[in-house]
Amino acid sequence: MNTETLLIELGTEELPPKALKTLALAFRDGITGGLAQNELDFDQVQWFASPRRLAVLISEVQLTAPAKELEVLGPPLNRAKDDSGSWTAAAMGFARKQGVEPEQLETIDTPKGARLGLRSTAPGVTAKDAINGIVSNAIQQLPIPKKMRWGASRTEFVRPVHWVVLMLGQDCDHGEILGLPTGNITYGHRFHSQGPLAIDLPENYADVLLDAKVVADFNLRQTMITDQLSVEASALKATAVIDPDLLDEVTGLVEWPVALTGSFEERFLKVPDEALISSMKEHQKYFHLLDEQGALMPNFITLCNIESTDPIQVIAGNERVIRPRLSDTAFFFETDKKIPLADRVDSLKNIVFQQKLGTLYDKTRRMEQLAGAIAEKIAGSPELAQRAALLSKADLGTDMVLEFSDMQGIAGSYYAAHDGEEADVASALAQQYWPKFAGDKLPNTLTACALGLADRLDTLCGIFGIGQAPTGSKDPFALRRASLAVLRIIVEKDLDLDLRECLDLAVAQYPDELIEEGTRERVFDYMIERFRAWYEDEDIPVEVFRAVSARSLSRPVDIQRRVHAVHAFTQLPEASALAAANKRVSNILAKLDAGHAFSEVSVNLLVAAEEKCLYQALDGLKSTCAEHIQRGEYTEALAALAVLRSPVDTFFDDVMVNAEDPALRNNRLNLLKTLRDTFLEVADISKLVVSK
Repeated sequence: MNTETLLIELGTEELPPKALKTLALAFRDGITGGLAQNELDFDQVQWFASPRRLAVLISEVQLTAPAKELEVLGPPLNRAKDDSGSWTAAAMGFARKQGVEPEQLETIDTPKGARLGLRSTAPGVTAKDAINGIVSNAIQQLPIPKKMRWGASRTEFVRPVHWVVLMLGQDCDHGEILGLPTGNITYGHRFHSQGPLAIDLPENYADVLLDAKVVADFNLRQTMITDQLSVEASALKATAVIDPDLLDEVTGLVEWPVALTGSFEERFLKVPDEALISSMKEHQKYFHLLDEQGALMPNFITLCNIESTDPIQVIAGNERVIRPRLSDTAFFFETDKKIPLADRVDSLKNIVFQQKLGTLYDKTRRMEQLAGAIAEKIAGSPELAQRAALLSKADLGTDMVLEFSDMQGIAGSYYAAHDGEEADVASALAQQYWPKFAGDKLPNTLTACALGLADRLDTLCGIFGIGQAPTGSKDPFALRRASLAVLRIIVEKDLDLDLRECLDLAVAQYPDELIEEGTRERVFDYMIERFRAWYEDEDIPVEVFRAVSARSLSRPVDIQRRVHAVHAFTQLPEASALAAANKRVSNILAKLDAGHAFSEVSVNLLVAAEEKCLYQALDGLKSTCAEHIQRGEYTEALAALAVLRSPVDTFFDDVMVNAEDPALRNNRLNLLKTLRDTFLEVADISKLVVSK
């Protein structure tokens, strides 16, 4: 048999649940990468992960890598022997280095001529010899930020390791891993299984553990959990809300999942839903339930790691644990409401935003002016935007936010509503941080949009202004995310805003001596670069964006329309020829003296039929294109210009631009500039020509 199934399992103390999936996938990739590096072929790969184990099962692992043909080159053939036919010192030294006699060397043809050399065959590495090193290296490469030691050993890992299974077929003697001898002995569920378990064949690994109440397959266990959540919820005619991160974490906490439904007092439903959910999710790892109307129910589902003979007692225990948590949350909510949100603004003077940029109170005052100005530009209410900005950070000092950091903004919204603030102001406080991540929802009111833009633009200009722009992977103030959020809000909410004007307003809120000169342009360039990444994610070629950005535009909505128009234009059959023609025109005009004076095309100086045809085509499109461009219909404008392909091609085929007559030459240059300017009304399509 030339192949065997490989099984590797690291048995540990309970691994960190949030990192379990990442560790397991990295372990799998480390093992398969090591096999590939040793040229050991394999077939199917399956990874396993549970609280007490990381494992990889690989079928048909090649036992011996293919032999390698080696070729070592020595001195050139003409330097191998002297005039008398004797071996030279160079040849003898090379032979001695290879451990052979000079006569055993052979002539090898190379691109640089014939040389002395030695060909040999090296046997391939065996899986038996390589596997210990492969596993050890994979363990070393795992993304573990902080390792620990245990006992008197100097061995380090994310958690103490108690056993190592390493089987190549039935062979389980492969030295030591992490200070432990390899073998075929594993262990089942901590409570439902007793004593060691012998694995007879690697293929039986999952079944051996299943009999011992361990579902080792992470994905299978996760599916079991979602199915159980659905069953438990349906019994209450409810829907279990499954947060993907919580699901991964819970899957990493149990080896034998058992879902149980508990309840809490309905009086707690007076507390904001988000706070109750946060408490259940963060502290207890519970899944919350919604009724048929989408309202939060006084129930939860917990996942146990045991199959209890008395599940009622388990449920009661979980209910006892959650009650004081929810009581604390209710207490925070009621206590916080006693102080109006507006009265908390002054307390922001004690919270530093950034050492050079001042406190959150200073930031709030800057945002107040900026949000009002932005609201006016987007036909919103400056007064409401200013009020929302003033109150936006006031909830950061509340007990609710101090206990649940993810409640910032949300808590403020509830407190603002309780204080009798305008509904638009209260909702804006909850939406000020939207979108929080790629693909997240956007603010749905103009007041919230103005507030969200003001917050991020103030941060961008401030941090750039003191010379702390992101570098490499370091972005402590999340300016990349802030930039994309600003662009998404403006573009997807179709807000007619000039980004440069908004940045000017943001910079103006800071003292002149604090912000470095040129801050606006640096921030603008940085944000526009984020636009490029945005379009790459949409599979729009980078040259399309460059064609538009060459216009130095600053209205994101306008840029968006132009980029999609140019992208649509590139799909037309005429696009390539017209882009090449524009490139040619650009090169011709670039060679002219800087002081060259252009003028209107003189019809009387159009002597060739081909240039007359091009002029007439351009003239006929002038009004149509102008109307399309004025309405922002760039796709239609470029589609109309596509008819120029034939007259442009004919012009370049049959007309000499650099005519001897200066008047003719200048008139033809004027015609080409008219052609180029017509396209430039939308974009510089010469950028679509990929440089060689």
